[in-house]
Parts: sequence; C-alpha cells; structure tokens
Amino acid sequence: MYRCFSFLLSFVIFITALPLMLLTAIIIAVGMPGPLLFRQIRIGRGGKPFTIYKFRSMKINSSSKSITLSNDKRITPFGRFIRNTKIDELPQLFNILKGDMNIVGPRPDVPGYYDTLTGEDQKIWALRPGLTGLDSMFYPDEQKILDPQPDPQQYYDKVLWPDKVRLNLWYANNRSLLLDIKIILNTASQLLFNKLLFKINTTPQTTDPQTFDP
Repeated sequence: MYRCFSFLLSFVIFITALPLMLLTAIIIAVGMPGPLLFRQIRIGRGGKPFTIYKFRSMKINSSSKSITLSNDKRITPFGRFIRNTKIDELPQLFNILKGDMNIVGPRPDVPGYYDTLTGEDQKIWALRPGLTGLDSMFYPDEQKILDPQPDPQQYYDKVLWPDKVRLNLWYANNRSLLLDIKIILNTASQLLFNKLLFKINTTPQTTDPQTFDP
C-alpha cells in the first residue's frame, strides 16, 4: 500500500515538476561547470547503502563533511536558492521510482548513523527512507540550528541525531496512510507558508537543544 502510494504520487510529481527540473538542469549546466547531479551514498532500508541524487548546489571539491552550514563557501548563489526552495531534492523522485525511497520515511543519512542502530531502534530499518518525514518536518532547516553552534558536528551527533532516531522510531510504530498524508501536507505548508496544517504529537524530545551542554 505505502509503496504503491509513493510510486503513484512521485510519478505525478515528476511529470508536474519536469519543466522545472529541466530548467534547473540547464542553469546548472551553464553556470556551474561540472556534473548536473550530486550523488552520495546514504543508508536505506535494512541498513543497506544506496546512491541518492540531488541537483548539485556546490562547487566541485573533495570535502568529506557530513553536515553543511549556511555560510559554506562551496554553495553557489543558485545552489543556495535551490537548497532553500528544496528544488535540489527533486531528483530523489528517481530514487522513489527505483524503489530506494518512499515519499514519506526517515531522511537518509550518510554511513555511520542509521547503519549503526541497535536494539529497538533497528525497527527503523524496516522503512524505506523518505523524501520527507517526521525528522524533516520537525527540523525543516538544520542549517539555522547548526550555524550558531561552536561545534556543529558534535551538536548534530549529540542532539539532532538522537531526536531524529526517536521521531523515526515513533513513526515506525505509528505508521499509517493518514499519517503519511498529514506529513506530506505539513511539508508542503511549511515550504509555502512556513506553518504546519496538522499537529502531530510524538513523545517529548530526548534532549532539549536549548540546554545542550557539550
């Protein structure tokens, strides 16, 4: 049911967004010499790796950073625009059509995170990663959270990452088609109007970002 829903919805979005995707590809090809797409290994269903696709928003280099701050000098002006509007995520529709991802699910992370889950948290492995999910709904702009931190990587590892696991475990235990629809509508509303349409109650955060002490 979830797979069929994701496939059909992603196909409709792909057809609708195709002109925008072609325009984005042309602008990148003309103004940002190099490949059109950014490819990176992420962890998917069953803890197995897959290649995720995004429109390239950065200059080409060999950086191995797992997080990106808003002042990262690798980001081009057009790249910043497509990141802020989430246009850079549209090639992940190919991932959904291929079966790597669903519309809703945990946002896939680089190796060293979801592939290291233990105990009950491994229930998350039963889920395909998502174009959106509870973690992206509660943390729609991680850069703004990480920017002021003296050690952004440590903050991500100690605060954001554990809470993402909590949110995605809650999703795994409470998944329903209605919940998926609410997450999709909330994501669209956040992007367009900067507000949520539906309140989704999960358990309290495991760590309060305001009281984080490294």
